[in-house]
Amino acid sequence: MAHHFPAFTLEQKKELSDVAKHIVADGKGILAADETQEKTAASSEKFSSLWTNPSTRGVVGGVILFHETLYQKDSQGKWFRDILKEKGIVVGIKLDQGAAPLAGTNQETTIQGLDGLSQCCAQYKKDRCDFGKWRAVLKIGDHCPSNLAIQENANALAHYASICQQNELVPIVEPEVSEKVLVAVYKALSNHHVYLEGMLLKPNMVTAGHACTKKYTSEQVALATVTTLHHTVPAAVPGICFLPGGMSEEDAALNLNAINLCPLPKPWKLSFSYGQALKQPKKKTPIVLLSLLFFGLNIFVVTG
Repeated sequence: MAHHFPAFTLEQKKELSDVAKHIVADGKGILAADETQEKTAASSEKFSSLWTNPSTRGVVGGVILFHETLYQKDSQGKWFRDILKEKGIVVGIKLDQGAAPLAGTNQETTIQGLDGLSQCCAQYKKDRCDFGKWRAVLKIGDHCPSNLAIQENANALAHYASICQQNELVPIVEPEVSEKVLVAVYKALSNHHVYLEGMLLKPNMVTAGHACTKKYTSEQVALATVTTLHHTVPAAVPGICFLPGGMSEEDAALNLNAINLCPLPKPWKLSFSYGQALKQPKKKTPIVLLSLLFFGLNIFVVTG
């Protein structure tokens, strides 16, 4: 959208767009390795083993790292970030600082981390990061999410995305998925003049709630998910990387496959942002998520 005070040059727009497209290039998605500090205490050898794991080889376009992991080295003294770059993998960083109570609501929250974010983004860019991630958590329940929680989190996501792009980082915007929430998020992104071609969306798939006893097929999940996105996400957005949302490795792969095969219009690349579903396949029946380029779609199959 044109406005009186352009936020970015053509060169900056191209850089943001190129990084976003690279992350969701045909057959690729995101490995979410942004875990808690306790989990990152694992040995560097364990982390390094991810890049020889058949489940991730050739499938990962970008990796989201935790702060500590960004500054770790392998057993040979080589920065993890440099290893990733050499493999053509874009390095990202978790930027939100967790949830804080939102007063006047039924235990709803907003996300912390905007204070000093620009300086952090500038430093991460110097340290070879090219994208960031910010997650907004919305409570589902009686009278939840409230309009206040939706608007507060949408504005925080948009403010974060704007700061990221000002520092030449592609923002991964991660709200809880629903039409009402996504409408608010993209309205806020527009208000903050976020360059849509230089950002990615990271939502949940539209699945039944935990209390629902009915089992829905992958095709039904796909139709509900693509319908919601078709109603809310501008075509300018280059890619949508789905969370597994607590699903098993099999369901995560089968639902994503069905989403890509859904006959509704899909102007965006539809890919994944998986963590445990890629890193920890089942012991008895190993699951390999192979990303295949098939008729121009990202098709995911499960092999044992």
